[in-house]
Amino acid sequence: MEKVVVGMSGGVDSSVAAYLLKEQGYDVIGVTMQIWQEEDICTVEENGGCCGLSAVEDARRVAAALDIPYYVMNFREEFKKNVIDYFADSYVNGQTPNPCIACNRYVKWEALLKRSISIGADYIATGHYARVEQLPNGRYALRRSATAAKDQTYALYNLTQEQLKRTLMPVGEYTKEEVRQIAEKIGLLVADKPDSQDICFVPDGDYASFIETHTGKKVSEGKFVLSDGTVIGQHKGIIHYTVGQRKGLGLALGFPAFVLEIRPETNEVVIGTYEESLTTVVRANKLNFMAVEDIQRPVRVFAKIRYNHKGAWCTVERTGEDEVTCRFEEPQRAVTPGQALVFYDGEYVLGGGTIL
Repeated sequence: MEKVVVGMSGGVDSSVAAYLLKEQGYDVIGVTMQIWQEEDICTVEENGGCCGLSAVEDARRVAAALDIPYYVMNFREEFKKNVIDYFADSYVNGQTPNPCIACNRYVKWEALLKRSISIGADYIATGHYARVEQLPNGRYALRRSATAAKDQTYALYNLTQEQLKRTLMPVGEYTKEEVRQIAEKIGLLVADKPDSQDICFVPDGDYASFIETHTGKKVSEGKFVLSDGTVIGQHKGIIHYTVGQRKGLGLALGFPAFVLEIRPETNEVVIGTYEESLTTVVRANKLNFMAVEDIQRPVRVFAKIRYNHKGAWCTVERTGEDEVTCRFEEPQRAVTPGQALVFYDGEYVLGGGTIL
């Protein structure tokens, strides 16, 4: 019997994933990854999300109901280094990071998979809405989930071939409603539990104060400028802003103002019009290819520039040893450095990278 470690967050998706795999005949072990940095129980409980104490208690109850072994594994060090430090560094360097992508690649997969293999597991599994398939060319790729509304392939584009080969994602074949119905049918207490929102380690959404506390450095104020260098005001510090932002700028310019660029080297935030915020060219590096080993010539693909972007057609081509350039057929708004550019061939993830 093949053994699978299921990453259990205490939510309905991972709970149903564990149930489905047990029904399919796997030897299932439930694991919650302890990643929260605080030692203080009240703080951890307060912060909840997918890494708080309530998550552990919910996951433990589900594991007991499913009659599977359950463990809590400590991944605090890996989470701090690969997710929190990266998050803070990105903002300080004028980028807008995607911590869930980093967490998926380096913690939920790399660290958990390594630990799982060491205890004799054949696979790891999660409650993500995506499907893993081996293609005719022998490579493993993510396929969009059965429900477009919940598809999570964008946040998983960075997984390696070795990780995909050892990954099961059983809820990718279902809609969210169907997953909740399964949980209800088998009597799981988490059947109606709401989805976790926000970034789990910044539950109040105040990224700037979190970054200042984490780095121990107060970020200095600087200048708002137009593209031609004209100074139009004072900003609160670059970590308060992201490319494409419109609200909360505190500027009265007589036109809707958008953040066009963040310049950490001069501590400037560049402001402009909606038209100036549009572009057809997007460059990305830190590439990871999935459905193909590489792209040798320009390819027309469907690409997303952020998680909730509906996607658009573009032509992607290699423009450097670790760089691609996408030329979109329609102008795209708020292309944000630090976010992921993910391109698709039909339902399959072709690859992706970090926007420059």
